[in-house]
Amino acid sequence: MSQDFITSLAYFRQKPLIGKLAYLTLKLLGLELPLSVPIGADLEIAHGGFGIVIHSKAQIGNRVKLYPGVTLGRADIYRPASESHFEGIVIEDDVILSPGCKILCKKGILTIGRGTVIGANAVLLESTGEWEIWAGIPAYCVGKRETGKLDT
Repeated sequence: MSQDFITSLAYFRQKPLIGKLAYLTLKLLGLELPLSVPIGADLEIAHGGFGIVIHSKAQIGNRVKLYPGVTLGRADIYRPASESHFEGIVIEDDVILSPGCKILCKKGILTIGRGTVIGANAVLLESTGEWEIWAGIPAYCVGKRETGKLDT
């Protein structure tokens, strides 16, 4: 399955008539991307995006790159949603979410700053600054990217 096809389905979710079919097709292909999640221009879903799970209160900016196994969700799933203090996750422009990384928010809004890279299998529990590189479990800032350099 072509990477462009998967990304096209992500955008088609918002279209009348075909949107529901696109959403269901993504689910069948192993990608949970709710209709409520706005996505910016030039989203890249790498390698088919299998295993990507996005919470319905997430927002995805422009030129974001998602690899397989990425999760954006609540860190307090042990409590009912009605009792959660989770408000959402914001992925700003030019962010790279590496394979298997987990972005989990317990309270308020967790923001991943512009140009930030979250490393493979990292578990991010806090907001980041811009152009940072985060890795580890739990994730911590391990460096900075050169501002404006979109080295992928």
